[in-house]
Amino acid sequence: MTETPRGGTVLIAEDDENIAFLVQTYMEQAGFATIVAHDGRKALEAARACAPALIILDWMLPSLDGPEFCREIRKTSDVPILMLTARQDEIDRIVGFSLGIDDYVVKPFSPRELVERVKAILRRTGAGAGANAPEPTLRLGELSIEPGKRKVVIDGRTVSLTPTEYTLLSALVGQPGRVFSRADLLDRLYPGGEAVVDRVIDVHIGKLRHKIEPDPQHPAYILTVHGIGYKSAESIAD
Repeated sequence: MTETPRGGTVLIAEDDENIAFLVQTYMEQAGFATIVAHDGRKALEAARACAPALIILDWMLPSLDGPEFCREIRKTSDVPILMLTARQDEIDRIVGFSLGIDDYVVKPFSPRELVERVKAILRRTGAGAGANAPEPTLRLGELSIEPGKRKVVIDGRTVSLTPTEYTLLSALVGQPGRVFSRADLLDRLYPGGEAVVDRVIDVHIGKLRHKIEPDPQHPAYILTVHGIGYKSAESIAD
């Protein structure tokens, strides 16, 4: 592991040693400390032990594959995950995002683009934010969002959201009643214009509803605007 004061620690879970070394080299040049694990179980142990700022995760890992790794880590952590994989079918992307990843990069890849994608994810999580005036708490019914702490509370219960889920919820609740198309929401998540299918938004909204809605089948907070996208309710009835 290489220590550096400029960035957080990135865990690289990749069984191909050449690819792992390439990713590690570029991450360290960009100012990140790195930890490398060549199988899924060791990666999971490392993630739990060192609490990395972000995980770069291969799909096909020995002992514990990428999807199962996601299922396990999401039981206890909302750490950002970028999946780096040769699997390029749309259904694989949908599965990845449904498991709680934050970005998806297909091999072969540009190492420089990978670094930029990592930085973009960390910007969305608030890492490295300056000492600006604190943003006001957002409230909607029994839901509150504290941007300074990135804390979400519903009915007095703190909810753990992934960075992607938090970004979506903040965008919607921050402008109650505004209709966001899926393209609008993709722009919020991927301002660099990364190619991500818009169905990914539906996956994230579904997971978000299960975390904050009293009845996810009949949502009160995040409403579907058929044929367009989503909006937040303007108020919640008592």
